[in-house]
Amino acid sequence: MNFNIYLDDETGEQLNEAAKKAGESRNALVRQAVSAWLKGRGTPQWPVEVLAFQGMADVVPFESSRGRLKPPVADPLA
Repeated sequence: MNFNIYLDDETGEQLNEAAKKAGESRNALVRQAVSAWLKGRGTPQWPVEVLAFQGMADVVPFESSRGRLKPPVADPLA
């Protein structure tokens, strides 16, 4: 699929420099950027590091204190 995009002069120059440094065409960089942006707009996902986190052995888990928390105050505006 082909289409045109219009960039301001500063952004165009930055794209030219980035393409030159990367040894790729401007089109390739635009394709990569759009693809990455679209992937990022999918279902939000926690980073792998967060999902794999198993806690810290020397830290008491937050959930263990939940029973000692005071219940929320009734909302006067509810």
